[in-house]
Amino acid sequence: AHLAALTPNTVTIVSAMFSFGGVAIIALVAGWGAAAAAPLLACGYALDAADGQLARLRGGGSLAGEWLAHMIDSVKITAVHLAVLVHVYRFTDLGRSWLLVPLGFTIVAVALFFAQLLNEQLRRQRDVATRPAHVGPVSPLLLFVKLPHDYGVLCWTFLLVGAPLTMMRVYTFLFAFNVAYLAMALRKWFREMRALDAAVRT
Repeated sequence: AHLAALTPNTVTIVSAMFSFGGVAIIALVAGWGAAAAAPLLACGYALDAADGQLARLRGGGSLAGEWLAHMIDSVKITAVHLAVLVHVYRFTDLGRSWLLVPLGFTIVAVALFFAQLLNEQLRRQRDVATRPAHVGPVSPLLLFVKLPHDYGVLCWTFLLVGAPLTMMRVYTFLFAFNVAYLAMALRKWFREMRALDAAVRT
């Protein structure tokens, strides 16, 4: 993107095109044909990371670019799970109780996304010295254990869409993992916010 003289906003828009193309396929295409969504979603995810890297490479991003990226992300994280709900309802003979999983996943994904944004905003209101100290590099084992939380893993789950029960079992495992991750993260983030409050008072 840098060599092609693309702007970060252009990369963000291309990322959105891949992502929403994948979402549309999940919602509108039956059977194994819907597996085409997986590489589209994965490409969208890769480009979603690239826009920020490109902005830094070009000397810094803009508020408009950050706003655009976050707005697209907020739509994407809800649309992908609602597309799963539509797909299961329209194209499978699974029981209606399975529809509760993408509904729940939508809530968890939104809570994680906006909690992370809120954390960043609240920390910006405090002096740098009051931010939680960096504790060193993250263990590769920990990164591996956290993989079910990664959106990229969710993207490739749709390769299983032609086997609805198998896909929904894997999808439900990812949902359950993210519920547990959210519960632990919220506890950690709340403690950090209390620590920031205490640091300001002292």
